[in-house]
Amino acid sequence: MWEFRSMNFWRAVFAEFFGTMFFVFFGMGAALRWTTGPHHVLHVALCFGLAAATLIQSIGHISGGHINPAVTFAYLVGSQMSLFRAIFYMVAQCLGAVAGAAVLYGVTPTNMRGNMALNTLQPGISLGMATTVEVFLTMQLVVCIFAVTDERRNGRLGSAALSIGFSVTIGHLMGVRHTEDTVVYWVGPMIGGAMGALLYDFMLFPRMRGLSERLATLKGSRPPESETQQETRGEPIELKTQAL
Repeated sequence: MWEFRSMNFWRAVFAEFFGTMFFVFFGMGAALRWTTGPHHVLHVALCFGLAAATLIQSIGHISGGHINPAVTFAYLVGSQMSLFRAIFYMVAQCLGAVAGAAVLYGVTPTNMRGNMALNTLQPGISLGMATTVEVFLTMQLVVCIFAVTDERRNGRLGSAALSIGFSVTIGHLMGVRHTEDTVVYWVGPMIGGAMGALLYDFMLFPRMRGLSERLATLKGSRPPESETQQETRGEPIELKTQAL
């Protein structure tokens, strides 16, 4: 596997670890109750959104700035990255999330830790309802990411990182926060990510590529042109990992 021998590949994997670690650290930190006053969900949502925008801007040209396994899975479903890279990205993201939570736990005073912003299911909200909301919110996020980073569009309005950041903010404002059931945050986002990729790449703005080309990308048998360009000219690449 040529990617395994590429230094740029390992830089990208570490960037995903680094980005996810800080994303979780700042997001969870904002969700903790540091004061006895009212807890404003808008503050938490803005923190998540601005953290996402900042980190995507920081590591987007290195790894694509996915910082979310559902986003990586969406790019895999859209045949825009290899299975090998996707697996390493997801592992790095999960380890980064654990590291970020561990650092936050270590620097938070004992009397303020509480349950470390552990989510619990709201009264009247079933697993099916919560999972469906996560599906729709992740689908919206992925469509936004695919759209604002699509190199085929004629002109890009504004900042892709900020657009994605605002999308994350909307998701945290509208999402079914508070659920301790792991299935909601794994099954829901993965289904939503896959649906978003299929919706954008096959219906909204189809990519005219044959099956053999898509399989070649998934196998990682074709060196990505974007990485070659990055090595020679250092051009920025946001939320892209392989040539289309």
